[in-house]
Amino acid sequence: MRDDTATPEDLFQGFPEGLAMCRAVQEAVSTLGETTVRVTESQIAFGRRRGFAYVWRPGQYVNSDVPAVLSIALPREVKSERFKEVVHPSANVWMHHFELHDPTEVDDQIVEWLVEAYASAR
Repeated sequence: MRDDTATPEDLFQGFPEGLAMCRAVQEAVSTLGETTVRVTESQIAFGRRRGFAYVWRPGQYVNSDVPAVLSIALPREVKSERFKEVVHPSANVWMHHFELHDPTEVDDQIVEWLVEAYASAR
């Protein structure tokens, strides 16, 4: 279900650590250029023509104490110990899932991957 009035605060209500992770991702994405931000019941999607990054609260669906997960859609598989999981949902997309425990984890390396994801979402 989509609610065009929903905010990150709605998704992370009662989970201030997750909201802090989301805000760190939002700040990084804001440096990339024009993007759309869509908040649903399950995630916050950042996009251009297509979505390229998603922040979600894993405890909403699975037993987890991780405050937030950042999923980055890239046109290739990136090998890094930082990713919790990498899946290949379609021919041209590799989804890279990164557990966020602290806002400082949204660092230069994550921004590099977001830049690549942003460029491939046009």
